Amino acid sequence: MAQVLEFKLPDLGEGLTEAEIVRWLVQVGDVVAIDQPVVEVETAKAMVEVPCPYGGVVTARFGEEGTELPVGAPLLTVAVGAPSPDSSGEDSEGSGNVLVGYGTSEAPARRRRVRPAAPNAGTNGAASGGTNTGPSAAPNGAPRAGAPHAERVARPVGTAAGHGTEAPPAGEPVREDGPVPVISPLVRRLARENGLDLRELHGSGPDGLILRADVEYALRAAETRRTAQPTAPAPAPAPAQGPIRSSAPAAGIRVPLKGVRGAVADKLSRSRREIPDATCWVDADATELMRARTAMNAAGGPKISLLALLARICTAALARFPELNSTVDMEAREVVQLEQVHLGFAAQTERGLVVPVVRDAHARDAESLTAEFARLTEAARAGSLTPAELTGGTFTLNNYGVFGVDGSTPIINHPEAAMLGVGRIIPKPWVHEGELAVRQVVELALTFDHRVCDGGTAGGFLRYVADCIENPAVLLRTL
Repeated sequence: MAQVLEFKLPDLGEGLTEAEIVRWLVQVGDVVAIDQPVVEVETAKAMVEVPCPYGGVVTARFGEEGTELPVGAPLLTVAVGAPSPDSSGEDSEGSGNVLVGYGTSEAPARRRRVRPAAPNAGTNGAASGGTNTGPSAAPNGAPRAGAPHAERVARPVGTAAGHGTEAPPAGEPVREDGPVPVISPLVRRLARENGLDLRELHGSGPDGLILRADVEYALRAAETRRTAQPTAPAPAPAPAQGPIRSSAPAAGIRVPLKGVRGAVADKLSRSRREIPDATCWVDADATELMRARTAMNAAGGPKISLLALLARICTAALARFPELNSTVDMEAREVVQLEQVHLGFAAQTERGLVVPVVRDAHARDAESLTAEFARLTEAARAGSLTPAELTGGTFTLNNYGVFGVDGSTPIINHPEAAMLGVGRIIPKPWVHEGELAVRQVVELALTFDHRVCDGGTAGGFLRYVADCIENPAVLLRTL
């Protein structure tokens, strides 16, 4: 007999608690294979195609395109065939996927039997042949598969779907014990900070999951009830009120801070809030570095990028000044110096600014760095970077010279301790060997966390980088 298995949105990377459905790749009734991508979602870090660990017939989808779902919320249900007699109730094969938090190397623990759809059970699954369960409850009080959870309206206990105070509908009793259906820590924090008991809420998400919108609605409803309560007349006249200001939103185009833009806003704000940063600058004569690159590329073989040479200089400088390849653990009140250099670099895309990470940059030569920069840049433009390729950096190189500007004050990519900014390389008057000459000059800016080092260390790092740019032969001492 066929079984209906529920596939939930997996954990797509560190720190990610939700994702937005961009495009469904399957329809209800489609046959899917194990590990076949079924939906394209956008997280705060990347666009990701999510593969399904089950093979069978799609019986229901949860969420329309543009809907945000928390990690752990149901994505779809799949009807799979009955296990063979010799399988002892276990699946004969599983998913080979390695997305964080899911996989089917073992038989899935949650299983539901296929039930014929009852009349008026109008979900996607019912429209495709009635593979969703009917209105009756599942055994042991479990939520029924494929029920139209998305159509429920969240409300506090004792408040109906509107702003009235009617009792909740039958079948939705006050939750007195058992786990509270909340996944997002942001939702829990919002409720805790406002003194709201989550056990008194009925979630509007799948399986009664409590979403952030549910908490915000409950807080607004509580505020409405407080302001609507009659108050005893004051013995003295109230003081005159000041001018009444309109609460109407300001005119203009409103762009939601979500996806990549929202993640950038949150990270940069946190950096400015938590890191006491300082910036130092220096101009460098890059003429010899440009000549060295020309000579390298004339010798045959893969072309070496300027960014790769700058990255190689950075890793050599970090070996001399390891304080800048570190992070601060405020709970332990320790500075943690890191052995590996995972070099992030800023890449501007149509979806916004992203920072791909080159793993073990300190162990790569110029050719390997060039190839990895090219691969990650192409993936960033295509929107196909994985969360692993966007996290874990220890130092960032920001080449804003490609935008035609000379200088900037970079914002540190939290929780890193420093970022090197590189402006455009342009001809400028420069005193060279005692004479005025036109040379290729670049402005360098180092922003660093003042908790990890003082200005002497930061200045030494920046001066070494400038020396390597002006005289690349300096690097030979470290090769």
